[in-house]
Amino acid sequence: MASYKKPRLRDVALRRLLSVVFVTLCGVLLLIFLLGTNSSSTIGTNDVELESVVDDGYVYHSDLKFTKFQKLPQQSDLSLKVEKLNGLPPRNMDLFPNLAKDAIIVVLYVHNRPQYLKVVVESLSKVVGINETLLIVSHDGYFEEMNKIIGGIRFCQVKQIYAPYSPHLFPDSFPGVSDGDCKDKDDAKVKHCEGNPDQYGHHRSPKIVSLKHHWWWMMNTIWDGLNETRGHSGHVLFIEEDHFIFPNAYRNLQILTALKPMKCPDCYAANLAPSDVKSRGEEWESLIAERMGNVGYTFNRTVWRKIHNKAREFCFFDEYNWDITMWATVYPSFGSPVYTLRGPRTSAVHFGKCGLHQGQEENKACIDNGMANIHVEDHDMVANIDSDWDVHFYKNQPGYKAGFKGWGGWGDDRDRRLCLSFADMYHSKGTAAPLRD
Repeated sequence: MASYKKPRLRDVALRRLLSVVFVTLCGVLLLIFLLGTNSSSTIGTNDVELESVVDDGYVYHSDLKFTKFQKLPQQSDLSLKVEKLNGLPPRNMDLFPNLAKDAIIVVLYVHNRPQYLKVVVESLSKVVGINETLLIVSHDGYFEEMNKIIGGIRFCQVKQIYAPYSPHLFPDSFPGVSDGDCKDKDDAKVKHCEGNPDQYGHHRSPKIVSLKHHWWWMMNTIWDGLNETRGHSGHVLFIEEDHFIFPNAYRNLQILTALKPMKCPDCYAANLAPSDVKSRGEEWESLIAERMGNVGYTFNRTVWRKIHNKAREFCFFDEYNWDITMWATVYPSFGSPVYTLRGPRTSAVHFGKCGLHQGQEENKACIDNGMANIHVEDHDMVANIDSDWDVHFYKNQPGYKAGFKGWGGWGDDRDRRLCLSFADMYHSKGTAAPLRD
């Protein structure tokens, strides 16, 4: 009888052990499933694992949906749809599978001027070396005709990103227009409306503030948010939809960025064009160092770090233009002159005749006879910068400087807070302190 009970007891113990193991495995599998579900709902539709890279004391996240953790406005349906497009990989990778090791990434930022965009895209198609790099097009919102033009590019890798907080994506709420907003020179106490006037007494205009918001969102996204660029250690070239780019532009930039550490170690950037947009260059046998222009400017991550550290200066200055904000408050705060290096002959020109919110229709005469009419000569076709040239420094140049109060248009606290949120949206710890009353 005893010999019969022992095997039976062993069988019972074994079954209990197997039951415990089975329950444990089920619990582990359930936990993995729950964690996976939670991760997917946090990250969004791209199913990208959250990763972080420590650099200069900041933590960067590969996931563009990290913006959800910031104090950003409630997104509209259109904003959410547009934002999903930002996670798509570059196109034309089958045609251009690899970038050059020393590639200078090109960023073209646009609003809604199709006439202009056709001209700049056509000029880019003839740039020597454009096939070696990545072209990123940053859209201030979503416009079908603009999207179609970029979709036709076949001369390089191209990636499109869309500013998800562009005012026109918010038809009835901030950062667009809402019913309760103050307008023009309304008195908020009398009208019981929302908003802070600028230094001249005017309330915000969504179309106007979109200029500065788009540029700042784009800069933060390019340097710190995109998988394609977040690890880029070289230079990035920034151009606009009304800039005509000469065929030698890319090769000239490669020479300038290589010469900059030796010829002008104090230069922050390299430029394709003079700071005076009406100038075509001196045509001297000399490199030129001058204040940074807004046509074809090129800098690296070190310079971006300095700019990003001045987020409060950028976001609080009552000026709706990003470039004037930089000239009048950000650059002066660096403590030393901000020079850029360029050649004596321009490799890009500003050709537009209309403002940002004009020129969408074919009958708008924003371009002469529907064409840019830029004359490209033989020496604009190939690199024309000599590495043996000395550098001529321009000092005390005219233009916006420290002390200029700004043209206004940027007095609303909501715009300032949104601007500061863009500075923090890819960082796990903010660089900008809360607004003080």
